[in-house]
Amino acid sequence: MPEKRIDVESEFGIDVFDDTEMRRHLPKKVYEELDRTIREGKDLDASLADDVAHGLKEWAISKGATHYTHWFQPLNGLTAEKHDSFLSRPDNRGKIMMTFSGKELIKGESDASSFPSGGLRATFEARGYTAWDCTSPAFVVHDEYGAVLYIPTAFCSYTGEALDEKTPLLRAMSYLSDKAVQVLRLFGDTTTKKVVSFAGPEQEYFLIDSDRLARRKDLVYTGRTLFGAPAPKGQELEDHYYGPIREKISSFMSEVNETLWRLGVAAKTEHNEVAPSQHELATIYAPANVAADQNQLVMILLKRIAKKHGLICLLGEKPFQGINGSGKHNNWSIGTDDGRELLKPGDNPCENLLFLVFLTAILMGVDEFGGLIRESASGYGNDLRLGGHEAPPAILSVFLGNDLSKAVQDIIHGDKSFQWNKTILKTGVKTLPTLFRDTTDRNRTSPFAFTGNKFEFRMVGSESNVSEANTVLDTIVGYELSKYLDAVKDAKDFQKATRDWIRKSLSEHERIVFDGDGYSKEWVEEAKRRGLPNMSSSVDAISVLSSKEVISLFEESGVLTRNELLSRMEIKYSAYSSQAIIDCKTMSHMAHKILLPSVNRYLAFLYQERKSADGKVPSYVSESIVNIEKRLEEAFLALKKLDEDVVKANGRKGEKLAQYARDVLLPDMQALRKPLDELELLVDKSYWPIPSYGDLLFHTI
Repeated sequence: MPEKRIDVESEFGIDVFDDTEMRRHLPKKVYEELDRTIREGKDLDASLADDVAHGLKEWAISKGATHYTHWFQPLNGLTAEKHDSFLSRPDNRGKIMMTFSGKELIKGESDASSFPSGGLRATFEARGYTAWDCTSPAFVVHDEYGAVLYIPTAFCSYTGEALDEKTPLLRAMSYLSDKAVQVLRLFGDTTTKKVVSFAGPEQEYFLIDSDRLARRKDLVYTGRTLFGAPAPKGQELEDHYYGPIREKISSFMSEVNETLWRLGVAAKTEHNEVAPSQHELATIYAPANVAADQNQLVMILLKRIAKKHGLICLLGEKPFQGINGSGKHNNWSIGTDDGRELLKPGDNPCENLLFLVFLTAILMGVDEFGGLIRESASGYGNDLRLGGHEAPPAILSVFLGNDLSKAVQDIIHGDKSFQWNKTILKTGVKTLPTLFRDTTDRNRTSPFAFTGNKFEFRMVGSESNVSEANTVLDTIVGYELSKYLDAVKDAKDFQKATRDWIRKSLSEHERIVFDGDGYSKEWVEEAKRRGLPNMSSSVDAISVLSSKEVISLFEESGVLTRNELLSRMEIKYSAYSSQAIIDCKTMSHMAHKILLPSVNRYLAFLYQERKSADGKVPSYVSESIVNIEKRLEEAFLALKKLDEDVVKANGRKGEKLAQYARDVLLPDMQALRKPLDELELLVDKSYWPIPSYGDLLFHTI
């Protein structure tokens, strides 16, 4: 008999200290002040902290929590937490009290030297602080052993530098809001107090049986397969995408959904993805900082719950060669605090000046800072994914769709012929309902596509924190809006000045709009002709952080200082080269200790077969020996070079080490993989020591 499922309406957010719980557990005046801070982005009144902390503690204890943690996002792509109990020092009678002060709520302390800092913190300068982000609600996480109160926080150094992903995002959201509200005031809006950037990440992932993981040291150490011949069947038949969800996977998805719903995460869509054993979970929009917190929680729970179901969740961008990798499409939009969508074209976008101002600012930002946007999706694993199998190319362009592209052209050239009409979709079947075609198609090869009332940034990697991408988008749009404000502030005819700015800006940045096939060779040449950057390697993209234009952008906006930017550049170079070297060492270990010895055992078996046959050995045995020996020699030479080149990496640092990893170590790894993958197809399966792609990809489906 199936387990009883939760009543979603009554239990959604039951483990979140949301508005309902704040009203219930906080004094009225305290609640009203905190609510105003959250809604309007006002400064947090520290005097409220003790009352908020007491109410939060009482609520958490009622949920079974004994500990709390300041939950933050250091610059390693993960989250961090340290658990403290609510226990206070015993009184003179030995009685223990459960306490939680405002000071403990607002500020925590962590060892800042033990997280990546890119030189901002030395080992002997250890102190770092976590600061409560009151705009992202606290929540209680349950497991088999108890419950813990999670308090979303920012993380900074003793001297105030941002050491995390959240702090710059909060700064960028505030910067965009300030500029966007000023724009709204020019258009007569006197009530909007805050403009919010929203994000809705789509999380792709693979599920494999856990009993196969221990025999794949590459998956254990790196999260991806470094060896593996293609299975006889991959995704050629396109039968997995949107296919029936198997019972084992459905059970896993149900538990994930119910856990997320209790935590207030609106998990909306789930389905099989294109590659075998690949799946997707998408959540409903939330303010960008909340969406980032929730997506980190999604990734944690996907891994945790998968283990309970005898599965391993792979979040890496390219766990398997030759089939689709995993991305995290970041759906980004902006709206007012009263729910108005600012990227909604309306019935006639050519006459919707407010929409056009925001659209123009976005196109300007993507064109001027395309390299920075590419950098926000940079990463060693993501480089393996971009450019094929439904992942966008590394060239930044914007897809608007036929209608909106036509509207932009009409504005540029002064054509008044544009009409934004709804078109009936003719299916040829009378019994089907009347359908209206969307005003834009979907372009799966575009890295940045308009999809009706939002933009879908498809370049972000599946394992990435979406905070950085949204920080960049918020910052560049705020920056371009400030240019608009400067252009029209003294205009006598506001409408004319706005139209002139829109037409001039669209004309200057028209090159960024491309609605065609991003995979075609023709587009690579066309993009080069247009002057659009093509950064296929993250090593090139990361260098953008030290450019004058990017430093000026972030310093003027107050989102990141020069030192904070340069520290992130060093961290990214280090992460890239570290991952490459770990991959190299893992490949070397597997080749020396597992694969080559197994091939040699099989070769010895064939030698014995030939010897026992006394000259009557079948021709296929002799041919097998020749083929295996040839590839074995190739593998030994490739392995020797890989080991030597890893040693030569010593002494290099930063960008030079990352470049060496890209230019030398990555080709070395591919040179070793090729003969060993070919050997997998030649060696008897009983001798091959690790599960094949077929074993991994088709066992769970």
